[in-house]
Amino acid sequence: MTLAARLGLAELRGATLAEVDAAAALQHRVDRKYLVPLDRARHLVTRLADSHHVLDLGTGRRTTSYLSTYFDTPELSAWRAHVQQRRRRWKVRTRLYAEDGLCRVEVKTKDGRGATVKHALQVPAAEYGELTARAAEFVESVLEQAAVPVTAKELSAAVEVRYVRAALADLGHGSRVTLDGTLGCRLDDRTATLDPGHVLIETKGGARPAPADRLLLGMGVRPVSLSKYVIGQALLTPGLPDHDVRRLARAHFTTEAHQAPNPAPLPAPLPERTPAA
Repeated sequence: MTLAARLGLAELRGATLAEVDAAAALQHRVDRKYLVPLDRARHLVTRLADSHHVLDLGTGRRTTSYLSTYFDTPELSAWRAHVQQRRRRWKVRTRLYAEDGLCRVEVKTKDGRGATVKHALQVPAAEYGELTARAAEFVESVLEQAAVPVTAKELSAAVEVRYVRAALADLGHGSRVTLDGTLGCRLDDRTATLDPGHVLIETKGGARPAPADRLLLGMGVRPVSLSKYVIGQALLTPGLPDHDVRRLARAHFTTEAHQAPNPAPLPAPLPERTPAA
């Protein structure tokens, strides 16, 4: 059964990408994350059906496969900044929207109030997983503006994260909810996979909790400080110190070593358009 079917996304009204972007692009936002059993996630979707639309990408497709390659320094400066909850936290990644053949270079930083600020540059799909000269210039400019003392030439590809995402949006109030399933992290020949009975939910909005946050709290679900990249490094890199995120991840993720397989082929790209954030 697909993630869309397991979450009951057919119950929601659809919205186009343009409608979602116009109402809830949210490049500057507060993110709250929750690890939620599937039955509670489906209940949340049902409760949000009156106020939220689901992103519908045409021909009935209501989910997208995401591939994200994260970049870090040899000392794992980005990873350590997040684990240690430093004020100047940052992430650099290339992200591929697999079904659509779209790719972006993204840089996420924190502002002085703790809100997430995301900058993105669209690049050809063939450049997924690397930082070309143009991409490196973009990354360096954003990090410099955020006073992050890291240059693009210090960065190399680290963990890859893959998952399937559904996006809900409250078009009237500009908040969004994403639900990520079949989540897996890969580093060389090792993988860490989220329990298939759970999804990672993220609410993206203003400083005040959104309706989805209040509903989750009412179901007894509490937010967690969790990053897909931090989990991937923590579980897949030997010798890293133990910490709260790693202990949480061990309860929900299965780690395995594999013989390095050939990468799975990606779907043929469709005509380009601008993806949702």
